[in-house]
Amino acid sequence: MKILIIEDEPKVASFIQEGLVELGYDVEVAYEGISAERMFRKKESDLVVLDIILPFVNGLELCRKFKELRPEVPILMLTALGTTEDKLVGFESGADDYLIKPFEFLELAARIKALSKRISTGSGSFKKLKVGELELDLEKKVAFRGGNMIELTAKEYALLEYFMQNKEKVVSRVEIAEKVWDITFDTGTNVVDVYVNILRKKIDKDYKSKLIHTRIGMGYYFGEA
Repeated sequence: MKILIIEDEPKVASFIQEGLVELGYDVEVAYEGISAERMFRKKESDLVVLDIILPFVNGLELCRKFKELRPEVPILMLTALGTTEDKLVGFESGADDYLIKPFEFLELAARIKALSKRISTGSGSFKKLKVGELELDLEKKVAFRGGNMIELTAKEYALLEYFMQNKEKVVSRVEIAEKVWDITFDTGTNVVDVYVNILRKKIDKDYKSKLIHTRIGMGYYFGEA
């Protein structure tokens, strides 16, 4: 698996690179935005670890460009900007996950492992999931509501698929983190809530009937209430 690290602090970049190489990954490093984009275009990276504050081209702009070029490549934002608003901006730029500095290398490795797993395409006789007027095409990996296509990142798609596979059931944040992010420990982040809010904006905001419902103290319910 080829990983591109884009980090302008040499010590941090070297720390990540050495750790990932020891785990068997093929790792390259870019220290600023222009060379990072050039490397991404020329070589087939399987995953990107991306800082936000970079010389020349910032990480948010790079993230948007990378997702336009190869939307299937997971991007892990790695940054000191840790407010919920910062996370939302990162996710809306196309990031698949968000890790705040300072971080433990074991957590970074776990996040990378989770991102590297392919999203299940589903099996059996059905190719689509449907809840009310919302439809998810499992082969084309696109969602429609009321005839309108909804643009989704890879992780947003995975979360929506999990919700639709568990429609009319209350699922906890722990269950979602484990099944969608492959996180089996407390990371101290609110990544599930952040992604649910993003998904709400995309599939519920412009429609009278809401599909994502919060069950206080329990988790989320997906279905027509």
